[in-house]
Amino acid sequence: MDASKTLQNDNKSTQPLPLSDSVQEAMAVAKRGVDELLIESEFAQKLARSEKTGKPLRIKLGLDPTAPDLHLGHTVVLNKMRQLQDLGHNVIFLIGDFTSMIGDPSGRNVTRPPLTREQIEENAKTYFAQASLVLDPAKTEIRYNSEWSDPLGARGMIQLSAKYTVARILEREDFTKRFKAGTPISVHELLYPLMQGYDSVALQSDLELGGTDQKFNLLVGRELQKDYGQEPQCILTMPLLEGLDGVEKMSKSKGNYVGITEPGNTMFGKLMSISDTMMWRYYELLSFRSIAEITQFRKEVEEGRNPRDIKVLLAQEIVARFHSQKAAEDALLDFDNRAKGGIPDDIPELSLSGAPLGIGQLLKQANLCPSSSEALRMVEQGGVRIDGDAVSDKGLKVDAGTFVLQVGKRKFARVTLS
Repeated sequence: MDASKTLQNDNKSTQPLPLSDSVQEAMAVAKRGVDELLIESEFAQKLARSEKTGKPLRIKLGLDPTAPDLHLGHTVVLNKMRQLQDLGHNVIFLIGDFTSMIGDPSGRNVTRPPLTREQIEENAKTYFAQASLVLDPAKTEIRYNSEWSDPLGARGMIQLSAKYTVARILEREDFTKRFKAGTPISVHELLYPLMQGYDSVALQSDLELGGTDQKFNLLVGRELQKDYGQEPQCILTMPLLEGLDGVEKMSKSKGNYVGITEPGNTMFGKLMSISDTMMWRYYELLSFRSIAEITQFRKEVEEGRNPRDIKVLLAQEIVARFHSQKAAEDALLDFDNRAKGGIPDDIPELSLSGAPLGIGQLLKQANLCPSSSEALRMVEQGGVRIDGDAVSDKGLKVDAGTFVLQVGKRKFARVTLS
């Protein structure tokens, strides 16, 4: 039976609690920008019970430390956690140090290479520090799922596996596609949803958050809680944020990301590059402004206000969140300076040898292009400047001297060539 089809409103309370104004306001906060909240009536009752008893809800978010850095796409769900945290509930930031060794198969068409313990520990060091830029660290419970997964042992793993059938696991869309295509599925991958679900049992979670790609895993947690005699968690899925290209989801591997530890000027410039249409998506999922404010911004743009003004406010809000208000103001000045053809103050400086050096090699060695062929393509497109003058000759050889190289709108370097 499909886990998503087993969603029933099995709230044990035969007499539903009345929903106060504050509970209804909390529901509105919880539902802002979400993809799904399952099951709404259950969650409303959890909130009402929490208000009546004074006992905060336990709200869980798990992230596997598969890379050392977080980007704005990760903060979509972290923002929701912070909103719920501000309502007075207990939020649990779960680092999946055990599940990382399995590798989440969600959305994958091949087996994910498992990480070593050393890689996991190194990545985990930075995760909570970066998440604390969004969450209130003093009010956040940080846990590692190895706490309860390691002690399970072989016997416990077999007992847990007995609670779910292979047929139900294979109903996952990504597993189904791989099975039909004859693409290998390793047995350990089938354990991943079970282990993530067991986290909810161990933490006695009331609500679990995740991206839309995590829905199946979150539902497994709900079902396992029933098996262990617990009240099942509700689940809240957040949309996956599109990257700067407005097409693919934000990802470091696709190069369309904004890292939350990047310099303020870099963050600002990247955010200003998104389309006027995509700007509203970013406002919905990233901004802490009220819905009323954002609606007013839309109205002003429809009436003729330059969307750039609104985009500047968004970029400054994000930079201020991860750096400071001064950094946000400096980033705007820097961006305007670049737009006028000016040179930023904080560009890298380096010394190179080999003059006269071909423009392709020069841009590659200055780390402004990944390859000389890409550099020549940028020359061809008119995206290369030396001391502000456009370069059009792909055969140009640059003599010795000190000059500023520019590729595109945001890449600069002050080079001394000898």
